[in-house]
Amino acid sequence: MTISKQGMELLLDPSLNRSTAFTEAEKQSLGIVGLVPDAIETMDVQLSRVMMQLGHKTADLDRYIYLVNLLDHNETLFYRTIMSDPARFLPIVYDPTIGEACLKFGHIYRQTRGMYLSMTRRGDVKGVLRNWPQKDVRVICVTNGGRILGLGDLGANGAGIPIGKLQLYTACAGVPPQYLLPMYLDAGTNNEKYLHDPLYLGMQKTRPPREELYSFVDEFVEAVQEVFPRCCIHFEDWTGVDAVHLLQRYRDKYCVYNDDVQGTAGITLAGMINAAKIKGTNLKDEKYLFLGAGSAGIGLANLLCSALVAQGMTLKDAQSRVYMFDVNGLLESTRTDLVDFQKPYAHKHAATRDFVTAIESIKPTTIIGVSTVGGAFTQAVIEAMSHINDRPVVLALSNPTEKAECTPEQAYTWSKGKAIYAAGVQFPPVQLNGQTFLPGQANNFYIFPAVGMAIFATQALRVTDEMFIEAAAGVADQVAPELLKQGLLYPLQANILETEIQTAARVAKLVFDSDLARVPRPADMVMFIRSQVYKPEYTDLATAKAAQAA
Repeated sequence: MTISKQGMELLLDPSLNRSTAFTEAEKQSLGIVGLVPDAIETMDVQLSRVMMQLGHKTADLDRYIYLVNLLDHNETLFYRTIMSDPARFLPIVYDPTIGEACLKFGHIYRQTRGMYLSMTRRGDVKGVLRNWPQKDVRVICVTNGGRILGLGDLGANGAGIPIGKLQLYTACAGVPPQYLLPMYLDAGTNNEKYLHDPLYLGMQKTRPPREELYSFVDEFVEAVQEVFPRCCIHFEDWTGVDAVHLLQRYRDKYCVYNDDVQGTAGITLAGMINAAKIKGTNLKDEKYLFLGAGSAGIGLANLLCSALVAQGMTLKDAQSRVYMFDVNGLLESTRTDLVDFQKPYAHKHAATRDFVTAIESIKPTTIIGVSTVGGAFTQAVIEAMSHINDRPVVLALSNPTEKAECTPEQAYTWSKGKAIYAAGVQFPPVQLNGQTFLPGQANNFYIFPAVGMAIFATQALRVTDEMFIEAAAGVADQVAPELLKQGLLYPLQANILETEIQTAARVAKLVFDSDLARVPRPADMVMFIRSQVYKPEYTDLATAKAAQAA
């Protein structure tokens, strides 16, 4: 570690500041005697103060603001807090609280974090990227705010999403935070509210034509290759068509992926694997009906079909097991309003705009909600699924909470306890007729941080769908049989770091097997991943500075 800062400058650096935990030797050597209290506290004592102060907050948004402020002042203590109790803090620093935070982002803004790349910087993107102080960036998470969660076009208010996503890289999988760069690519907004909000932080102009946007994204992606040559670009919360097309545009040339397309698909595939285990079937025996045919739904369907092909099916047969339903009804072969990536799932079938009718005709074993329409899985929907199936699989994946297609209590009650259920947000256990059901959370944070750690550790040249399929299998295999019996499809969040280390090791092995790594292959893949994991601990700055001087 290189210590180039002293005194107040050091205290203002959240990666170096440790507030009340500086030793006497550090205070003397770093020129901060008198600038911090005389008390010398352990991190455990500091953590107890954080917990006490959080306990005084009455709303999760206030806790979110507090924790972001902690991150702005003491990065190590922030991650120690989050990693001390993931099940408690992940819903605060990310979904569902992040949705409310983004809606109010310009109003609760306190300090800059990450980068803001405006289309007005066309021709100088490399120069803008070089302003970032860390010169070895390994992951950029970038959004244009076009489709934030289930909330639509939030423009610059969506900047909170890449910030939160990269915090999960560290909190869930141990990727060192200094290598992560959150970014908002400002292409304007079509949200009338923000176009007239004096506190809005982005360009107050409408979005440009698609060709103009893609041309600028081309410049950005190519600039990253030169400025940060070992960097993976994680696209996040772009509009559905853009999400799919930009991934197709770059995936074979650069190290890129889209979490909404591939990460959502990976975690849903993990749930499908375990649902099949509970039922005693195989993926290829199931039939799937999606409510929602945007980027998340199509990405999920594509990854599912890739997994089925790996099990021996032809691509055509795999696609024949997948049906999709959107705002205009069932995707079927006479529809003329479909985009290119939807057409493989438009089968010969009678047209219908009624979801229950589609269920009764198609007879799916699994329904997957990616519609962002809260309550779309009505009692009639669940009862239709229960009439057709002994154990209907109901995946209500939309978020935040109010966007979930149904709640677990509804699914279990309307199916008379038959449903195998998971949601995109966390719900509490449900008691029904003397039985306890554990609804799982099909949250991408089981997948993308582990894949991100594997990419970071191996310095992967490309990101493939097979990596997400392997990550899905890795997550699914870590759910104990006794939890499967209670209907839980995903591992418990309390041990998420260990879960993701094991998953990352499996993905890293695949990277090496695919000749995509830029580092030597290790003998022990799990130990290799563990050696890369960030630990929220204070290092001895006095010793480091003395060694530097010597």
